[in-house]
Amino acid sequence: MDKLMNNHWFIKIFSLLLAIMLYMSANIEKETKSGVITRNTVGQEDTETMTNVPVVVYYDEENLVVSGIPKYVNVTLQGPASIVKPTALQRNFEVYIDLTNLPLGTYTVPIKYKDISDKLKVNIHPSVAKVTIQEKVSKNFSVGVDLINKNKVPEGYLIEKPIVKPNAVTITGAKELIESISSVKARIDLDRATDTVTQESSVTVYDKRGNVLNADVQPSVVEVTVPIKSPSKTVPLKINRTGSLRKGLSIVKIETIPNQVTIFGSKEKINSIEFIDGITIHLDEITEDKTLEVNVPLPEGVKSVDPSKIKIVIDVQKEESKTLKDVPIHVVGLGDQYTVDFVDPQEGTMDVQLYGAPNVLSDITKDDIQLYIDVSDLGVGEHEVKAELNGPQNIKWQLPKEKVKIKINER
Repeated sequence: MDKLMNNHWFIKIFSLLLAIMLYMSANIEKETKSGVITRNTVGQEDTETMTNVPVVVYYDEENLVVSGIPKYVNVTLQGPASIVKPTALQRNFEVYIDLTNLPLGTYTVPIKYKDISDKLKVNIHPSVAKVTIQEKVSKNFSVGVDLINKNKVPEGYLIEKPIVKPNAVTITGAKELIESISSVKARIDLDRATDTVTQESSVTVYDKRGNVLNADVQPSVVEVTVPIKSPSKTVPLKINRTGSLRKGLSIVKIETIPNQVTIFGSKEKINSIEFIDGITIHLDEITEDKTLEVNVPLPEGVKSVDPSKIKIVIDVQKEESKTLKDVPIHVVGLGDQYTVDFVDPQEGTMDVQLYGAPNVLSDITKDDIQLYIDVSDLGVGEHEVKAELNGPQNIKWQLPKEKVKIKINER
């Protein structure tokens, strides 16, 4: 070993290797999660530059609003390597701006630091900030609704007034900002909407020129419901009857409450509908006055009907009879080139026996019924033709004979 130490070539090579190691350690770059740290070591001195260091601001947050503060700064540390490296890695220091003693106004203030060793030289970039201190104001604003693509709602559909929940929001900010607010809006897209639209929408604040303002809005999201009614049409109800009442009973009236309903759907579907069919009363089940509640059938292509249920009021009474004497027999379907002579009955009249409720029969006269025969398909000669009768609803009738004997002659 002593021989090696005395060898001048060994000493030269050893010195060269030591110099290379020192050079390499002095030029190491290390990237950290918080930014890029550049390390230059010359002997025991070290320099570290940290990016994205957050800035803390001290002021009366309850009553004031501050603008112009940089969110992040860069900090360069220079000094003994044994202090610089741990300080940069741990970041247990604070960069801050203190505005606690400043009144309202605009100022250029220094960006300071604390909890960094006095043995280090600290450089902050930027080192100052131009800040504005204003009074904080909170005010409630009603929320309007901008309806987008209203013209794309199909024809005939009615857009009703939007409902906003909540209908007002609280906006907090500088007094100057609050005074510049012109409107507060939520936006809803109605592209091809055919049903009520319910959406959540963010709240946007505008000034008088329509510029969007950056403001603290609570809540920042509202629920908007836009009722959309489809085209509608009011139509009557057709009540069908099946079976027959028990012997001795007669119907006074059958009444629906309401007597019309409103149907909703596309124009093409509802325009062709003249009435609602499909409601049937089973007369066999009616033994006394009765009120039924039934669902209104939904015709094909109709989205909804209002009301969806109706009441049917049925009044019955004990059946009575009434005779109308010498009711004339009318001839229908006779061509202009023919005449008719009645053979039997020769007078061309019949007595008509009516059956029904007393309230119905009491008001019926000859003018309320039509006794007739149809000769549309008959030619010259004698014929026996069935007698027919048209009369008020809820009555029955009986004729002394079923057929009438006539003779058709040419003029």
